[in-house]
Amino acid sequence: MATFLYRLGRTAFRRRWYVALIWVAVLGAVGFGAVKAPAAPDASNSMPGIESQKAFDLMEQRFPGAKADGANARIVFVAPDGQKITAAGNKKAIDKLVDDAADGSQVAGAVSPFQANAISKDATTAYATVTFKVKADDLTDASKNHLKDAIAQAKHAGLTVEAGGDALATQPAAGGAAEGIGIAIAALVLLITFGSMTAAGLPLLTALIGVGVSMAAIMALSSAFGLSSTTGTLATMLGLACGIDYAVFIVSRYREERAKGHTPQEAAGLATGTAGSAVVFAGLTVVIALAGLSVIGIPMLTKMGLAAAGAVMIGVFIALTLVPALLGFWPNAVLSRKARKRGRIKEGGTNNGGSRWARFVLRRPLPVLLLSVVGLGALAVPVMDLQLGMPGDEAKPTSTTERRAYDDLAKGFGPGFNGPLSIVVDARAAANPKAAVTTIEKKIKATDGVVSVSPARFNPAGDTAMFTAVPSTAPTDKKTQDLVKTIRNQRPATEASTHGASFEVTGTTALNIDMAQKTQNALIPYLIVVVGLAILLLMVVFRSVLVPVKAAVGFLLSVLAALGSVVAVFQWGWLASLLGVETTGPIMSLMPIFLVGIVFGLAMDYEVFLVARMREAYVHGDNPRQAIESGFRHSARVVVAAALIMMAVFSGFIGASESMIKMIGFGLAIAVLFDAFIVRMAFVPAVLALLGKAAWWMPHWLDRILPKVDVEGEALTQQSTIPPAPPAHDDPATQEPARI
Repeated sequence: MATFLYRLGRTAFRRRWYVALIWVAVLGAVGFGAVKAPAAPDASNSMPGIESQKAFDLMEQRFPGAKADGANARIVFVAPDGQKITAAGNKKAIDKLVDDAADGSQVAGAVSPFQANAISKDATTAYATVTFKVKADDLTDASKNHLKDAIAQAKHAGLTVEAGGDALATQPAAGGAAEGIGIAIAALVLLITFGSMTAAGLPLLTALIGVGVSMAAIMALSSAFGLSSTTGTLATMLGLACGIDYAVFIVSRYREERAKGHTPQEAAGLATGTAGSAVVFAGLTVVIALAGLSVIGIPMLTKMGLAAAGAVMIGVFIALTLVPALLGFWPNAVLSRKARKRGRIKEGGTNNGGSRWARFVLRRPLPVLLLSVVGLGALAVPVMDLQLGMPGDEAKPTSTTERRAYDDLAKGFGPGFNGPLSIVVDARAAANPKAAVTTIEKKIKATDGVVSVSPARFNPAGDTAMFTAVPSTAPTDKKTQDLVKTIRNQRPATEASTHGASFEVTGTTALNIDMAQKTQNALIPYLIVVVGLAILLLMVVFRSVLVPVKAAVGFLLSVLAALGSVVAVFQWGWLASLLGVETTGPIMSLMPIFLVGIVFGLAMDYEVFLVARMREAYVHGDNPRQAIESGFRHSARVVVAAALIMMAVFSGFIGASESMIKMIGFGLAIAVLFDAFIVRMAFVPAVLALLGKAAWWMPHWLDRILPKVDVEGEALTQQSTIPPAPPAHDDPATQEPARI
C-alpha cells in the first residue's frame, strides 16, 4: 500500500493542475445535481419494532385523514391576577382565538377549552388544542403567521398566552457565533503549529472542499435514497473535523521529509506513502464506527451514519490526492516562516516537547498508568446513574414560549399533564367494541399514577378508539416510566376481560421511553460489532495482538469518562449554570450511541497516527522504548493540534440555546480531551512501556493469515524496489531541493 500511495502522491504533485481541475469538476457536478434534485423528503422518525410505533401506524390506518405525526399547537391561557379564565371578557377573547385559528387552510381542527373542559380546577388556566393536517416542517409561513396573529389579539385582551406543541416551536440551532469562534480557534491552532499561513489554510481549504462535495452529493441523492435534510448534520461535522485532521498529518509529514533533504515532489510522495497509509486506515476505523450505526435498527440513524461515512471517505480521497496537488502549487509556502527566512529547512529535532514527555512516562510508566486509569474511572462513576430519555419543552430556555407554556400547564393542571399517554384500542375482534373500550378505560383509570382519562374517540368504522391517560408525574420522571411499564404489564389481564379487544400505549412520552429502551438494548451489540471489527483492522495495521486490545480498552475508558461527565453536568446539575443549562433531566436517548460512534472513530484516528510512527520506528530497528520516544517526537505535536482543533469545533455547539445541542457539543469536546490528552498521551505509552517487545507480538499462524499491508513504508526505504517516476523537466520544484 505504501508504494501505491507513494506513486499516487508523486503523480498528484506532478499533475497538480489536472488533479485540481478534477476536484473542481466533481464539486461542480454534484453541486449541479444538488440544485436539480427534487426536494429532500421529510425526516422519518420511524422506530421499527417498538410498541409506540405500532400504535402510531394503527392510528393512521384506522383514522383516515388523521396524521399521527401531524403538527399541533397547545395554546395556554392564564387569566390576569385575581381573575378567572371563565370571566365573560376572557371567554370571549379565547373563543375568538379558537374561531380564528380554525380558519387556517392547513388546520384539521381547533377545540375550545370550554368545549373540552380543559380548564384548571382554580379556573385560572385553560388551553385550546389546534391540530394540523401536515407535519410541522410542512406548515407554510402563512399558516404560522395566521396562528401568531390570533395569539397576539388574545394577548391584547389582557390574557397571558403561550404556545406549546411543535407547530410554532423554534428549531434547534447550532452554536452560531460560538461555533464560528471555534473554527477561528482551529485556524489559530494550525497557524501556531505550522508557523505558516499557507500550511494553516491548506487543511481548512481541503476540508471545506470535502464537506462541499459530500453535502452536495447527499442533497443530489436525497430523493432517490430517502435522505432527509437532517441526514447531513453528522456528515458535515465529521467531514470537517476528519478532513482537517487528515490534511494536517499529510502536510506535517511533508515538512518532515523536506527537512531530510528530499525534493518537494519526493517529499510529497513519501508523505502520502507513509502518513497517507495511516490516513487510509484511520478513515476505515471511522467508517466502521459510522456504518455500525445500522446495528441499532433505527432507519434515521442508519442513513446518518452511512452519509457521514461517505463524507469521511471523501475526506480520505482528498487528503491523498488534492493535498499533495496543492503542495505542488506551494512547495515552500507551507514551510515555517523561520525555515524560509533562514534559508534552511528544519522541522523538529531529536529533543522536543513530545520526546521529553515520552521520556517522563518511560521513567515511571506504572504510576502514570494507574493515575490515568483511576482518574478516568472516577469520572465514569456517574454512568451508573444514567437515565435515558428525550428532553422536551421543559429543557428549553425560559425565553421560549414553549417552555413558558409547559410551566403554565404544569402549574395549572399538574406535572403529568405535559406528557399524556395515548391509548389506542383495537376492538375489531370484540363482540361489543364500545363496552370493550369502556372496560379498558376503567382499568387504566384505576391504575396508581393515573390522575385522569379522557373520553374515548372512535373511528368512523366504530372498531378502533383512542383516549388519553394523564400521569401524576412529569414526562421525564422515573415514575412515569414505571407507570407505562405497569400499564403494559397488566395488559393480558385487562384484555382478557374485554373478550377480543387489544390496546397499545403510545404518545410522545411513551415513544421516548420506548426509544430509550431500544437504544440502550442496542448499545452492547453495537460496541461488540464496532470494537471487534476495529481490533481486526488494527491487527492488520500493527501486526500485533495486544496493541489493538490496548486501543479498545483506552477508548472504553475515555468514552465512559465522557459519558459520566455528561451525566454529572446535564443530569446531576454539576457546573450546569456555567454552561447555561437551565434545567437538568435525563440524557438524550441517542447520546450514548452518538458518543460511542463518533468518539470511537476519532480515538482510532489518534491511535493510528501516533502508534503507526512507533511501529515504523520499531520496524526500522529501534528498540521498544526508543520507538515510543520516536513516535512521540514526530507525532505528539500534530496529534495535540488535531485534538485541539476537534475540541474547538465541538465546543462551538456548547453555545447553542438548546440543551440537547449543548449536550452533544460538551460530550464530544470532553471525550476528545480525555482520549487525546489522557489515553493517547499517558495511558498508551505507559502500557507499551510495560509490555516492551510483547506489545508487538503476534502468533505466527495469525501473522500468516492476515493480509500484509506496508503501513510503515518499509518498501520506500528500499529505493531499488521503486522505479523512479518520469521526470517533469518543466517543473523545477521536482528536480532539486528548494534553496530558500
